Amino acid sequence: MSDIRLAIVEDDPLVRENLEIYFEQPPETQVVFSAGSLEDFLELAHIHTGVNTVLLDIGLPGMSGLQGIRPIREKYPNADIIILSAYEDSDKVFKALCAGAVSYLTKRSDLATIKDAVQIVHRGGSYMSPGIARKVIDHFAPTKNDKDQTLTARQEQIVQGLVDGLSYKMIADKYLISVETVRDHIKKIYKKLQVNSKAEVIRIRLEGKI
Repeated sequence: MSDIRLAIVEDDPLVRENLEIYFEQPPETQVVFSAGSLEDFLELAHIHTGVNTVLLDIGLPGMSGLQGIRPIREKYPNADIIILSAYEDSDKVFKALCAGAVSYLTKRSDLATIKDAVQIVHRGGSYMSPGIARKVIDHFAPTKNDKDQTLTARQEQIVQGLVDGLSYKMIADKYLISVETVRDHIKKIYKKLQVNSKAEVIRIRLEGKI
């Protein structure tokens, strides 16, 4: 019996046929069956046992690949689900991974790369196309605390003026600048602190966060 027992869910007949032919060549892989929709896949799953790897498209007629991850896992609880999709947006990537997919490849991947991914997954690893991997890393990376988020000395003075209850004109008179300059600094302060009101600036200052 082959180590990798593969099922394919892909609605494009040409893509599906190419995958079937390619994966039948290595002796360690057997394509158990393939289907053009999840509805057909779930029907065929009743008569095919032992599937341990599923190549799954997302954009399918009827039930989508994302919707199908759960019923596939119910049919084959020990199978690894590898997404092979044209979609690369973060929303679909994270929905697929959260639903139980262990890898995500784009359809721009060549057949050799797809085979490598299947083998890596079968050995207990995971595989992401480079662009997908970057999305995952960026999602979990800590928020950058860039230097331009730090208030300038003048902006600090203006924030303190707001805390002291001074109007824009009073702040301008105190620091010998124009009211328009004060307004410009206020806009930059809002952007740096990611707030939308004077009250939020005052709250952040009183909480000691700036």
